[in-house]
Parts: sequence; structure tokens; C-alpha cells
Amino acid sequence: MKKQQYSQTGYVYSDELLNYRFHNKHPFNQMRLKLTTELLQCEGLLHDHQMIKPRQATIEEIASIHKYDYIEAIRRGERNLLNSDEKEKYGLNEEDTHLFPKIHSSAATIVGGGLNLIDAIMAGQFRNGCHLGGGLHHALEGRANGFCIYNDAAIYINHLIKNYHQRVLYIDTDAHHGDGIQWCFYNSDQVLNYSIHETGKFLFPGSGHYSERGTEQGFGYSINLPLEPFTEHDSYIEVFTKTIEKIAERFKPDFIVSVNGSDIHYLDPLTHMHCNLNTLYQIPYIVTDIAEKYCEGRQIMLGGGGYNIWRVVPRAWSHLFLSLIHHPPLKGKLSSQWLNKWKQYSPVHIPEYWEEQFTDYTPIPRRHEITEKNRTTSSYILNWF
Repeated sequence: MKKQQYSQTGYVYSDELLNYRFHNKHPFNQMRLKLTTELLQCEGLLHDHQMIKPRQATIEEIASIHKYDYIEAIRRGERNLLNSDEKEKYGLNEEDTHLFPKIHSSAATIVGGGLNLIDAIMAGQFRNGCHLGGGLHHALEGRANGFCIYNDAAIYINHLIKNYHQRVLYIDTDAHHGDGIQWCFYNSDQVLNYSIHETGKFLFPGSGHYSERGTEQGFGYSINLPLEPFTEHDSYIEVFTKTIEKIAERFKPDFIVSVNGSDIHYLDPLTHMHCNLNTLYQIPYIVTDIAEKYCEGRQIMLGGGGYNIWRVVPRAWSHLFLSLIHHPPLKGKLSSQWLNKWKQYSPVHIPEYWEEQFTDYTPIPRRHEITEKNRTTSSYILNWF
């Protein structure tokens, strides 16, 4: 692997990103960022000259998507100045999404990190980049939602459209529908919003039906692929490949923004999907191939969901970065340095190999029925699109 290829990829990280934390037992645990970053460093793949330090986004930058009164509520909430009615109004009174120390500053730092990365790419400093702390795709313009305070991905898309006149393809492979992105750009024809996710019949946020296509000039620019619960690798990759390649060919984007939740994995505690590491390894390479074909490589990959932070996320998210530097998927044993450091902290046994070992994997008896249902959905989208 030539050093030049490594140098073309930026990577956003700082321990400040770990401050985005609701409480110690909350499933959204940003320690997964540190675990992944150190794994890449221990493998000799991530270097200091690629690191981009995040900054706090300005109020004006955040307000490109979010309402000023909501931003002010978050800032006041950081000082514990909101009453119960205000918490309810702004979606901050729920068990999943609530106030925590440094709520504004940490969320603004996530946003600022991605903006730094985009500006560096557009200035030619990097060809593409990775921001695992980003991908808070559920936040609405005036309300917190689904673990998400500020919708960084929406802010990045708007930044690319308004400041760089880019046609943006947004690809969301998180198990949960990217509702916040969809509603932000539901009447826009400058971004094509593609979300492939577990159907909302049994999973938050309940949206993302294939009939949600956009409105006004945005009609046809929202594409949803709701998959059946317990969808496995072969069906997922079949549907994803057939649909995203045709959509990219028709849209011809200038830039790709993607959210890459690892919560489609069968060991994730919050979803009902039944994919595996092979799925999560293959997805980013498909996206990168599209970016190379249509965007001269310009893209940013964000994190998103992923709640099995020891057994799944570090290996899966490492391959986002690997796809960006055009490094083949890794095989064999993980770095002994990394394993020896983190096994003493992990409450579960950390897998020692890059390959999926299919521990606790249970074959799905309705595989044929699920596969055919997913094919029907994808065929509907392809015929309509």
C-alpha cells in the first residue's frame, strides 16, 4: 500500500468526541470511536498526518438546519435551565434522549469535525474522509430524537449544496430509517436520499416506507428500502447492490455522504436484522466504488448506530476506513497490542479474529420468505425509479 493512498484520506478524531454521552449505561456509547481508532493505529493503518481535530460548529452553522429556539434550548439545557415543559417540547424528556453535561458543546464538536473534513476535501487536502463520531441522522430541525441532538449529516449536506454547489447522494445503511435527513430535504432535488433499513413495523422510528418519495421538486428524490426483520447477508447485499448502483447511475452525484450503522449485525442488541461482518465489510467498498465512478472519490463516511461496541463495531468500522484507502478487508488475528489493552476492560470476550466466527448465530427458518419479500420491495423501487 503506497503512502500516497493513505495520505488521501482524512480521519476526524479527538477524545472530545467522547463527551457526547447520555449516561454510563446508555446504549449510545462513543467509546466505540476510541476502540476503532486505536485498532486502526495498532494495525499500522492510521497515521498522525491523516488526523483532523474537530472544532465546535458555530450557532450559524448549526442553524443552517436547526431552529434557533431549539439550539438555544440545548445551550440552556447544558446549564440545567430548562423546565419540564421545555424538555418535553424539544424532545429532551425521554429515556433514550435527554439532557447531559456538555450536551451542546459535544454535539457542536461532532458537527464541527465533519465540516472541517468536508472543507479539507473540497480544498484538495484530502480525497475523501471518515468521521465515525458523526451520523446523528434522527435529529429533527426543532427537536431531539433517537439519541441525536444535532443532525450533523444534514448540516454537511446543506454545507455541500450551499457553499460548494454539489449534488449530494446520501446513503444510509443504518438499521434505523434516516428520518431526520429525509424530512430536512423532503422537497429538495439537490440531494438524493437513499435509506436501506429494517422496516419500521417493529423498529424506531417507524418511518421509511417505500411510498415516502418526497414532495414538490423533491418528489422522487427520497428512496426507501425497508427490509424484513431477520434479513441476512445474501438478501441484503442483493437488494443494496441492485438498487444503489442504478440510483447512482441515474443521479450522477458530485459528492457522497453516508451513514454506516453497524446495527444490522445479528449481535446488535437494539435491532432485528441478521446480517454479519461480511455484510458490514462489503457495504463500504460498494459505496467507495460508486464514489470513484461518479465523484472522483469525493465522499465522507460517518458512523451512526452500532450498540455492540466490543464484538462488532471496531472491526466493522475499521473497514469504512479501509475502503477509503483502497485496502482489502483484513484477515487473521487482530493486533495483540490492542487486544491486550482492551480485554481487561471489556465485559464480554472480545473476538480475536477479523473474520466472522458466527458465534451464537442462529439460522433463520423463514429465509426464503424474507428474501422474496425483500426482492418484491426492491423490484417495486427499481420499476418506479
